[in-house]
This record gives sequence, structure tokens and C-alpha cells, in this order.
Amino acid sequence: MNEKLTYKASGVDVEAGYESVRLIKQHTRRTMIPGVLGELGSFGGFFELSEYGCKEPVLVSGTDGVGTKLQIAFMTGKHDTIGIDCVAMCVNDIACHGAKPLFFLDYIGTGKLEPKIAADIVKGICDGCIEAGCALIGGETAEMPGFYKPGEYDLAGFAVGIADKNNIINGSGVSEGDAIIGIASGGIHSNGFSLVRKLFFEIGGYNVSMKFDELDCTLGEELLKPTRIYVKTVQALIKKHHIEGIAHITGGGFIENIPRTIPAGLKAEIRLGSWDMPSVFELMQRLGNIEEKEMYNTFNMGIGLVLIVKKKDAEGILSTLRDLGEKAYVIGSVIKGEGGIEFCGK
Repeated sequence: MNEKLTYKASGVDVEAGYESVRLIKQHTRRTMIPGVLGELGSFGGFFELSEYGCKEPVLVSGTDGVGTKLQIAFMTGKHDTIGIDCVAMCVNDIACHGAKPLFFLDYIGTGKLEPKIAADIVKGICDGCIEAGCALIGGETAEMPGFYKPGEYDLAGFAVGIADKNNIINGSGVSEGDAIIGIASGGIHSNGFSLVRKLFFEIGGYNVSMKFDELDCTLGEELLKPTRIYVKTVQALIKKHHIEGIAHITGGGFIENIPRTIPAGLKAEIRLGSWDMPSVFELMQRLGNIEEKEMYNTFNMGIGLVLIVKKKDAEGILSTLRDLGEKAYVIGSVIKGEGGIEFCGK
């Protein structure tokens, strides 16, 4: 063996990694908020909590990925919004407990690092962090030749937020007769994409440039619509109103997520037809002949976040939500029962 073996010859180009970090830094600087110590480049990210003045501070964390929605980014060649989804999936979860997100860290795994694509991904992450009011203080980009298909990558992250122990929202005060308010989603968000891909691409044979009468954009554009970030809405609400419980409608749809914030001996009654459902869900149900229960067990069906509030407070909370620019609806109530969801109406 005359040729000298190098890391680059093995498939890992460290120079590309350096270029990626250089491109990324221009985006991460946009996310700096009070509490961040230093810039990217240390072995760890530092965040000072004294800025936030909680009497009994509790750290609240959440981690998630984007799942197979990444395949839509690969198909379209558009990588600058998928990072928003990654942030949203984490920060919305911790917002359900009334926590304010402080910082976010990401992980990108790929077979061959493409600095421009990595920078686009991180641009989206930073856009999401700015929308959530938190900082991107670190992350990891792992180049693993032979592990991923060419042109593909995985993306995950985690967020840490802060809440005052006495103000944590956990559903413990939910009681019979409480109103259930739904806040509109921006579309499919980031769950159910294994079913979405099977329906449109494996069975239907459509491509991302396809246009349907039901949609106001191409199929690829519809599927890539980012997950909405509800952090600032929740933070504004809890300053004015008492919220008993919050549920982020992610994997498992209505059926799994709403009961997570309802105590034993109670269940949610959801009135079908009480909100405006995006046409993409009706399109999928029609094309795939998907049963209604399957739809509500897989997708958000147009409701990205659910609030449980006292009935007497519902109108005031709806008014505040409208002032915040949200589309919101009373979609049901809490009733006696042994957990789960009961659908009615329609």
C-alpha cells in the first residue's frame, strides 16, 4: 500500500466541517439572548439562569426529531425550513408546562457533509429559535460515510426551558365542565409522514411538483409547511389567564395527546366540525380511504395545540388568542369517563 491513508480518503472531510461551522456562525449569532455565555466552539454550551429571576426555578426539557418529513426535504432539495420543525417539536412540548425555552442544541448526522446544506438546515433551526425566543448554543454535526444514503441526513435536537415551580402547568386542576380550546395548526406539521409518503408517493405515484385542486400550492410545498411554534402565544396567555392544561398535538394525534393532560376519572369530548380543517387532511382521507379514527390517531387535523380552561374563562382566552393573531375555537369539553376521547357531532 503506497498511498498514504487519510481521514478524507475514508470519507470524512474535516475541511468541509470547518467550512460548515463558518457558515453556521452567521446564523447562530442571531439567536443570542440574555443568559448566553460565549459563542459556538467550546466543548459545551453555557447559559446563566440568574437573568430569569424565578423564586423556585425548575428546568423543563424536551427532545425530538423531524422524522420522515426529512424525505420531503430530500425530494424537493429545500432544506431551510426543516430546522424550524425540529425546534418546534421540542419547544412546543415544554411550552405545554408553561416553561419559557432558554436554549436549544441540534444534532445532524450525514454520510457526506455538504456545508451549504448544513448551513441551510441551521438557518431554519435559528429561525425557529428566534420565533421561540431561545438561543442555539451548541450542537453536533456527525459525518458517517456509508451509514446514510447519499444526499440524506438525520436531524434531531433538544430544548431546555425554565418555569417557576408554583406555576407549572400539569393538568392537575382539570375538572368536569372545563372547556377545550383548539389553536389552529399550519398543516400536517411533523407527524404521520410515513403514512403521508406511502399515500402520495408509494401508492399514489405522485411527485412533489403535483398540484391538487384542494391545495393552494404544490404537494411538496404543502408537505414542507413548517410546524407552528406556539411558545410566544402560550407565554402571553399565561401572563393574563389561568390555564389548567395544554397538549401539543403531535404523534398520536388527538387520541393520544389530549388525554395526557386530563386526570383519571375524566375524558375529553370533542365536537367534530367545530373548527376549520385544512383541506390537506380531507384530501388524504379521500385519496387513501382512511378511516376517521385513523386520521385522528395520526394527524393534528388542523389543531396544533389544545388548551383546557375553566368554562367561565373561555371567551376571554379566545379574545386574547385572536388579539395574538391566532385562529382558535372551543372544540369540546371535559366530561366524566375513564380516560380517552369521545367524539360527537358532525
